[in-house]
Amino acid sequence: MLSTTPYQGHPGVAALTAREREVLYALGCGLADAEIADALTLPEHVVAGHLGHVLTKLGLRDRAAAIVHAFDCGLVVPGQGPRRTAAGAASPLGARQRTGPAPDPWLRISVLGPVLAWRAGRPVDIGPVRQQAVLAAMALSPDRSVSRQELLDGVWGMESPGGNVVPVYVYRLRKNLRLGDCPDSVIRHDRYGYRLVRGVVEVDVACVEDLVTAAGAAERAGELSEAVRLCARALDLFRGEPLAGLPGPLAELERLRLVERRVTLVQRKATWQLRLGRVAETIAELSALALEQPLNEPVAALLMRALERGDRRAEALAVFDRARRRLADDLGVAPGERLRRARWEILRRGAAGPGLGRADVA
Repeated sequence: MLSTTPYQGHPGVAALTAREREVLYALGCGLADAEIADALTLPEHVVAGHLGHVLTKLGLRDRAAAIVHAFDCGLVVPGQGPRRTAAGAASPLGARQRTGPAPDPWLRISVLGPVLAWRAGRPVDIGPVRQQAVLAAMALSPDRSVSRQELLDGVWGMESPGGNVVPVYVYRLRKNLRLGDCPDSVIRHDRYGYRLVRGVVEVDVACVEDLVTAAGAAERAGELSEAVRLCARALDLFRGEPLAGLPGPLAELERLRLVERRVTLVQRKATWQLRLGRVAETIAELSALALEQPLNEPVAALLMRALERGDRRAEALAVFDRARRRLADDLGVAPGERLRRARWEILRRGAAGPGLGRADVA
């Protein structure tokens, strides 16, 4: 098996993790994302995330530049395919190469909607809502153990029952989430509390962040269409209200955070779409979001700009009027600077006539 240790003369590759070097190698070999995912037994969105990290760390413009870099740093030799060791070992993907589709992670957990879990690709019963909340708390803390007291406070709050309720719920979850036929579970216990085992659990929130990282790298590389595509994939993972139906302070706080995360992603995608001239699509998406978030001034301001780009200036000003009334009626406040500025710019451009460019609207 070929070492992926960076070669002399290319110190930038030293910033990459071993997995990122494998992705760079695979790019140099001409593999598409789906083929890399198959070779490395990774979900395709994780490959996209690694590619985004590679582009960012190496300061590369796009995928094509990464392929060239794979040759420049000596991972792949032109005309000879993968570089080989003195013993003639094959590619660094060799031990992972196989046929057939990449397998699902052993356990998939979705919290971007009602909490659901799949074990080896099949739905699994995760019990009553407070037991689901215990699992969700661990899923939302992937890098650390969650203590019994944290679970009591986060799931039950002031109604904490004390006693052994947490170990009972964890016992039931461990029983349902065993790894195959062996007694091991995806839940581990240590002196700090409970945690999910790394490498066998996929949580949709982490998938969203991987896709967002890749989208950011694509945007910095000037590939706006790819950035929009990746952002759309991240948004597709939201299946409704996050943690729907779960009780407790932790679920409430995380629900607010995840809803805000989705709103931010819709705005980010809309901004990129406007830069690409995809106005009608952007207006439709922002109009739906504005109905969900009638007091969200940044969303209203962005919708106003999108409507103006679509030569719908009267509708854009009507958005301001609706937002102003809602803010006054519900909160007793006047529109903020961002919303007022959006209205002022639309009026200014309208007074200047159709000859004034609108490039700054996006």
